[in-house]
Amino acid sequence: MQLDSLNWKILQYLQANARQSNAEIGREVGISSPAVSERIKKMEDAGVINGYHTEVSPLEVGYQLTAIITLRAFMGKLKPFLNKVKTFDEVLNCYRITGNENIVLEVILKDQNHLEIFIDQLINYGETKTQIVLSDVIKNAPILQGK
Repeated sequence: MQLDSLNWKILQYLQANARQSNAEIGREVGISSPAVSERIKKMEDAGVINGYHTEVSPLEVGYQLTAIITLRAFMGKLKPFLNKVKTFDEVLNCYRITGNENIVLEVILKDQNHLEIFIDQLINYGETKTQIVLSDVIKNAPILQGK
């Protein structure tokens, strides 16, 4: 789907606050509420908008550590790992990447003991490297209009 400038503006407002009403967005972008609704529906149908979600603070629900873990899979262990990783509740994001490592994981954990137990599960599949996240510099950055 080719996005025009109005669609990009609507996306910008939705990314900032997906709970805004269509009337509020319409006032900001200069079109009617039904026109906003129609454009949003078309973007949803085309797969441009994939969904809406509630963001939960890991810290407030007992997860004190965020870690980035890379995995260099052992020979023959990558495919089994790709199936297993989907069962780990701790995993926020998992990326298959190029380079020396095969996988990058972003995980949330309750404490250092939880991290140790989690890494013990991963080492069955490959060699790991772990970095503890100190703070978020950019979180959930919006997708910007390409020019």
